[in-house]
Amino acid sequence: MAKKGLGNRLTQYGDEEFALYLRRSFASSMGFSREALGKPIIGILNTYSELNNCHRHLPELVQAVKRGVWQAGGLPLEFPTISLGEVFLSPTSMMYRNLMSMDVETMIKAQPLDGVVLVGGCDKTLPAMLMGAASADLPCIVLAAGPMLANQYQGERVGACTDCRRFWGMFRRGEIDDDEIGVIESRLAPTAGTCGVMGTASTMACAIEALGMMVPGGAAAPAVYAERLRIAEETGVLAMGLVDAGLSPSKIMTTLAFENSLRILSAIGGSTNAIIHLTAVAGRLGINLELEHLDRISSETPVLVDLKPTGEGYMEDFFQDGGVPALMQALGDRLDQGCLTVTRRSIRENLETVRPNRGVRKIIHSIQDPVYSSGALAVLRGNLAPDGAILKCSAATPSLLNGRGRAVVFSSLGDLAERVDDPELDVRPEDFLVLQNAGPVGAPGMPEAGYLPIPKKLKGVKDMVRISDARMSGTAFGTIVLHVSPESAVGGLLGLVRSGDLIELSVDKRSLNLLVEDDELAARKASQEPRSPQPKRGYERLYHRSIQQAHLGADFDFLRKEPEEEP
Repeated sequence: MAKKGLGNRLTQYGDEEFALYLRRSFASSMGFSREALGKPIIGILNTYSELNNCHRHLPELVQAVKRGVWQAGGLPLEFPTISLGEVFLSPTSMMYRNLMSMDVETMIKAQPLDGVVLVGGCDKTLPAMLMGAASADLPCIVLAAGPMLANQYQGERVGACTDCRRFWGMFRRGEIDDDEIGVIESRLAPTAGTCGVMGTASTMACAIEALGMMVPGGAAAPAVYAERLRIAEETGVLAMGLVDAGLSPSKIMTTLAFENSLRILSAIGGSTNAIIHLTAVAGRLGINLELEHLDRISSETPVLVDLKPTGEGYMEDFFQDGGVPALMQALGDRLDQGCLTVTRRSIRENLETVRPNRGVRKIIHSIQDPVYSSGALAVLRGNLAPDGAILKCSAATPSLLNGRGRAVVFSSLGDLAERVDDPELDVRPEDFLVLQNAGPVGAPGMPEAGYLPIPKKLKGVKDMVRISDARMSGTAFGTIVLHVSPESAVGGLLGLVRSGDLIELSVDKRSLNLLVEDDELAARKASQEPRSPQPKRGYERLYHRSIQQAHLGADFDFLRKEPEEEP
């Protein structure tokens, strides 16, 4: 690909020479010399925001990227995009992932860029950037914000955000009081960076490194370590190498690369959210990730990383024990090591040059001594989820994975909030809690509401089967069935479940079924109230008109590239 710098994608005046002359004139007002303005331009897409705590250190990271770009002979120019701070957005950050991806794609295509560095970290930012970059298909590389460090509380290591949920559960059960939960609150997130466990942010960083789109070892280095700055500098250097080679995302993120990413997802016991995000990224390239394919890969790939919520460690421990490169070495030929990466070398060649430092805490296990041997994730189908549902077995209670339960139904998030702690609620520990209308359309935005709270009246109960069309935070744990597709709001059978119905869950059989006669279901469907009208304007209207279901990555129908037909 020819390097054009400021000559890329000229503003249309009907006179290209004038357009370039005018662009150089205005660019010179930024203080760049004519020589600097003649270099290839590497755009640095920065998601810094004061409404995104995970990204508060990104300005320093961006400066390190710029050093690398200058060293390699390019001109680094920083520009902003939408920033999605997970806990700062209503109704949910997932509602705006596709909007951010459109912003990324449009600005990459519109501006005079030869290559792009994508800098982000918080849950939906990395997927959104990679989705947009895949559609634009300009040479690009990802730089993750990095995880925050753990902290201490009364002699115990704690950190965001699996421990957040554990302590909140204790508070709800009356085991700790208001004062103590207030102190704990101040200890959970001690530094800049993303959650310090294998939540969605860290899961996506690992999955993207496995895709070949990140500096080897770039997923796990803590946000506040000097190593994170060195990774940022190397990222800038590699960005220029991608431009020189004309190596775009579609040449790296192949079907085999996505298989590697799914295998790493299984081996780390990663977030179920990654399934939706990887499906969406692949869909932008015309690659169809079938849920059965994920189920097969998961069933033959044991969990090897001992991190919360599946295990006990934190991301800083994973980094000290070698991170993704060490995990890749442990997986060996279960990965396709011939896949190309942003280093312009294969995974095999990268692993030959990387010598991971194995830490004191043995976080990465061998195939012969796994953390969890049966596969982290299971894909369920049945009359309740004909297009699939997901259960994270490695974070569940084994005794709850197969059985029948009586449904206790909540018709919406509002209904859940109003009734879950009602002393009169008819609920028993062996029941299945069911949440309806929390999917992409119904909520809207498919919030992380699948981690339904245990009713307060069930004192001492720490886990129950919970079923919904919502998502779950990667930091959460429990026997939780998610992503039920199709969702309640578009006619899925989940919307016809009533309290008292029997539901059968069988992870062994990979099935999820509502045990109600067809005639009764038909009568319920006939009496259903019509859906509320779509929003009348703005992004919300576009969202409702175009959002797809979970098994298609919850992307917009007009952004997903249909797979090319085989000749």
